[in-house]
Amino acid sequence: MTKKERYKFVIDWFQKNMPNAETELRYRTPYELLVAVILSAQCTDKRVNMVTPALFKKFPDAKSLSKAGFDDVEPLIRSVTFANNKTKHLIGMAQMLVGKFKGKVPDNMEDLMQLPGVGRKTANVIVSVVYKKPGMAVDTHVFRVAARIGLTVNAKTPLQAEEQLVAEIPSELLSIAHHWLILHGRYVCVARRPKCEQCGLKPACKFYSTDMKYIVEKTGKISKEAAN
Repeated sequence: MTKKERYKFVIDWFQKNMPNAETELRYRTPYELLVAVILSAQCTDKRVNMVTPALFKKFPDAKSLSKAGFDDVEPLIRSVTFANNKTKHLIGMAQMLVGKFKGKVPDNMEDLMQLPGVGRKTANVIVSVVYKKPGMAVDTHVFRVAARIGLTVNAKTPLQAEEQLVAEIPSELLSIAHHWLILHGRYVCVARRPKCEQCGLKPACKFYSTDMKYIVEKTGKISKEAAN
């Protein structure tokens, strides 16, 4: 299967089977999504969704959060990973939003990445989800799934993976493609034991055809070693 054929198969399958993919983070405003994505770094969306209601109730906008102290915020997000650093990032982000951007979440990568706690992945999420602009956010799920399927080849960094995906996926599909890959990685193509038997992408998947098919056919299961 050529690269072009593989991309076509994957895109067609997702369009048919996951036409309405979207973020699982709960939010109502661009500010709330920005906070949630910052909190989600190396943390599950489920955990983030558990802490944000109380956080948003106390700090409903950037202005209120910009006036908060460390001890006001940290107890509310203590159960997420790296709570101390994220507390500092959230307060710094809110202060910059108010001081430099008049409280409005920027709509472009350059301005977003000036904000504390906002890297390229987070900025891509905001640009694509909030402002409906082409953007491919590459997190650990996207990075893993794209490589396993064969959508990316020898990508050593998230940026390299992003560049390869952007080059092949139509710009109007980039935003939803991020959600396709992340949800597929979260529930099917999981890190330790990918659920290949449930996956509709097997005909196009390099990982399955080269590493998994033989094992599954011979043993009826996926070994821990093969999944890594």
